[in-house]
Amino acid sequence: MKLRRLTRLVSRHYDAHLAQCGLKTTQYSLLAIIADRGPLRQGELARLLSLDASTLTRNLRPLVNAGLVSVDAGRDARSREVSATAAGRDLRVQARQHWKRAQLDFNRVIGTDRVAALHEQVDNCYQLLIEEEGQEENGP
Repeated sequence: MKLRRLTRLVSRHYDAHLAQCGLKTTQYSLLAIIADRGPLRQGELARLLSLDASTLTRNLRPLVNAGLVSVDAGRDARSREVSATAAGRDLRVQARQHWKRAQLDFNRVIGTDRVAALHEQVDNCYQLLIEEEGQEENGP
């Protein structure tokens, strides 16, 4: 419960900054990965984000509806490919500045040493859980 409470506060902090360009934290994360690594198969994107297929589809919908991301037929009939549109790539550049500002504010409030320690703990816990599940680590 403590971790969930902390992640909600952190999300609110980043959401407040990203709201200036019309995005939420989850949308920015998706857009950033798609713009940086795309086009990606939908399954590959879900794996990178540790999301199930239905959650990914639900999270992609607002980006697709806004014309920031496209989901098209993949190489075979069963796959779908996700890519950023020109508008999505442009917004990603703008949103990156808001994200950086949010990170600087977060560092100021929490302290850079605590933030670095938090990153290390999160990375370590993530890796342990991935190994426990028997998955391959391909995340961001």
